[in-house]
Amino acid sequence: MTSSTIARPSGRLREERQFAFLKEREKTGLESHWRTLLPHLKPIRAGRAPRREVRVALEDPVVGQVWISGSLRVPEGARELLVLVHGLGGSSESPYCRMAALEAEREGLATFSISLRGADRRGEDFYNIALTADLHAAIGAPELREFESIDLLGFSMGGHVALTYACEVGDQRVRSVAALCTPLDLEIEQRYFDEHLFPLYRRHVLQGLKSIYMAVAARREVPSDPRLVQAVETVYEWDRLTIAPRYGFESPEAYYHELSVARRLPRLRMPALLLALERDPIVPQAAIRAPLAALDEHPPLLDLRWIGKGGHVALASDVSLGMSAGPGLVRQVSAWMRERGGGR
Repeated sequence: MTSSTIARPSGRLREERQFAFLKEREKTGLESHWRTLLPHLKPIRAGRAPRREVRVALEDPVVGQVWISGSLRVPEGARELLVLVHGLGGSSESPYCRMAALEAEREGLATFSISLRGADRRGEDFYNIALTADLHAAIGAPELREFESIDLLGFSMGGHVALTYACEVGDQRVRSVAALCTPLDLEIEQRYFDEHLFPLYRRHVLQGLKSIYMAVAARREVPSDPRLVQAVETVYEWDRLTIAPRYGFESPEAYYHELSVARRLPRLRMPALLLALERDPIVPQAAIRAPLAALDEHPPLLDLRWIGKGGHVALASDVSLGMSAGPGLVRQVSAWMRERGGGR
């Protein structure tokens, strides 16, 4: 899978984008940062439904057999499954995944929280944020065959994976997807992340990515010297040293151009909900508004909702989408999924 190198924006366009990014960062209030960090600081209690690990193998054309793992919780009598997809550098144990699984349990929903390849730190391989093969394999696992309907909820870049999946032919039980705080253009997000994001967030994400890479390097040959990767301080350098060579792209720009989900959205095969935060400290509005504006028309199966209060992948507990269910992320999203995806 290759693509020609895509030139970076012209000087004037870069200046205009930089100005817009700086203005957007200025609008991000302290409350958004606080709500983003809070889930990482407070304990999350265990749910009542027993947890069991599910592992499924798939054959990768480059590295051979890869195992995908995840955590399955099934409340008694649950027939609907919500698949949770973590963000960049995270795993099935990320706080937002654990909190969502707990909320889903209260609603009687089963959850499968996936760790994309390598995210469990077992050194199988490392993923990119449009690699849907792991989702296809996991959804087809024997342990998930009992469920009559499946929905996907992706967090941040996990939403990018979920939206990409929704544009492909997949399991007929999958009726809808939702993405929370997800950029639609990878290059816009990369530039904001590297040039305008507060260093704390960038260091946290890169620390997670590096730990995944080092686990792989301990087991087999990797594209770049682990010492060079350990020294990486930007997502661009991470993509240049790891993702581009591993997945056959000439450059990070080629990777961003080829795999950004925005241009695939007109081909959505199921209803998709995108929840975007007006003052997201990590994902700028430009990474959502600009690529949608570039399309000939708004994708008919995409429901974009802007949320005024919350942090990155941490919306306020009283969030409402206008659904008849009570407030709360999972309660409102699952009600939307039943309404919009139930007819599939």
